[in-house]
Parts: sequence; structure tokens; C-alpha cells
Amino acid sequence: QVQLVESGGGLVQAGGSLRLACAASGRSFSDTNMAWYRQAPGKAREFVAISGYLGTTLYPNSVKGRFTVSRDDNTNTLYQQMNNLKHEDKALYYCDVLGFWGQGTQVTVSS
Repeated sequence: QVQLVESGGGLVQAGGSLRLACAASGRSFSDTNMAWYRQAPGKAREFVAISGYLGTTLYPNSVKGRFTVSRDDNTNTLYQQMNNLKHEDKALYYCDVLGFWGQGTQVTVSS
């Protein structure tokens, strides 16, 4: 059974930074794509970043240049460095691995 635990969220001022982590367990994920999504109140879940198992990464324009996804396959952990945070980045952030989701970690950006 795949289990995912996100951490690293919090309250930060606009322009600040946070680093999220997603600890995965249940199997090896070195051959698996791992992704971040987010959901703001009243909005649909939004794709934020993907870390491909071949080393590729992909971001939507809304976060490109500000967010960086990385992974450590030795510890089965997915990371996301978020810089220059904006008010519109406020959301519950989830990682997605093989269709499994964690409970998310809340990111709040104050003006």
C-alpha cells in the first residue's frame, strides 16, 4: 500500500520561500513519476510540478521560474522549493504518486 505524507507548509509573507516534502512509502518509486498538485478553496485541483523518473521536470506557467521540484530516490522523498511566493499560491498542496494522494500541507501567503 502506497502512503504519502506531505510536510513543510506554513504561513509566509509574499516574496518568501517554503520547501515542501512528500515522504512516500510502500514500494520503490525510482521508476515512477511523482507530481505536486494544489487546491485553493472553491477551485479545482491544479497541477504544479512533475518529476519524471528519467529526470525530466515540467511546470505550468503560473509557477515556472519560482518553483523547483526535486526527488531523492534513496529516501523516496519528493521535494518542492517554492520561492517568491504570491498570494495566489495559497492552497493545500498534495503529492501524487501512482494515483495515490496524501492529506496535503497547507501553504498560506500573507500580503
